[in-house]
Amino acid sequence: MTRTPYELSIVCEADAVPDEVQAERGWSAVAVQGPLDLNLTGILARLAAPLEAAGISIFAVSTYDTDYILVRDGDFERAIETLRKAGHTVTNEAAGGASFR
Repeated sequence: MTRTPYELSIVCEADAVPDEVQAERGWSAVAVQGPLDLNLTGILARLAAPLEAAGISIFAVSTYDTDYILVRDGDFERAIETLRKAGHTVTNEAAGGASFR
């Protein structure tokens, strides 16, 4: 959840969003296996670069313990394959999500 003077944004399961709330559905999450040391640099860049080269749009969310990359459902399988080709290990592809390291 993020709040600015102009908006409130919440990332959650699509089923949890009331019908009357403006929302963009159809995204799947890929979680970086954590927890991550906050002194690490370039994690998202190393993941985003091959996805960008493949033309896959992402929405990144960071938490205290780890990072998440959301990709459109239609790009999910291609994103997983792209991350694997870039040398990342991807696991747990059940339930519309995955994790990698």
